[in-house]
Amino acid sequence: MLSMLVVFVTIILMECFSWAIHKYLFHGPLWFLHKSHHEKSHAFFEWNDLFALFFAAVSLYLMYIDRSNLGYKFAIGLGITIYGLVYFIIHDWFVHRRFKTFKSNNKYLQAVRKAHKIHHKNRGKEQGKAFGLLFVRKIEKN
Repeated sequence: MLSMLVVFVTIILMECFSWAIHKYLFHGPLWFLHKSHHEKSHAFFEWNDLFALFFAAVSLYLMYIDRSNLGYKFAIGLGITIYGLVYFIIHDWFVHRRFKTFKSNNKYLQAVRKAHKIHHKNRGKEQGKAFGLLFVRKIEKN
């Protein structure tokens, strides 16, 4: 039961950390990698994808070192993995349409898409908005 709670809290904290990392690191000193995500591209992979590989490596490492105990490190790694999967499905698959098979009229998902489009409206490093993904404010219809 405690492990399930750690997994759930990790997922929530990953969204919070992702917001801060995106705002202060990706749109700061790591912009040289992240800017590929804000530019038009016809390639499937972007330099920005290195961040996903980094978090995948961290989560796999945590699960590997605690594989015999299945303790809190394993639970944190699993939470990071689940967050990464959710992030991939919503951000890469649904919002950015890396695969053209996922459409939805769900109000929450449409709000996520609209917030992310607001973020991408500014193609530069400065004056960005909406740095998170899963937590969105209610967006009024125009």
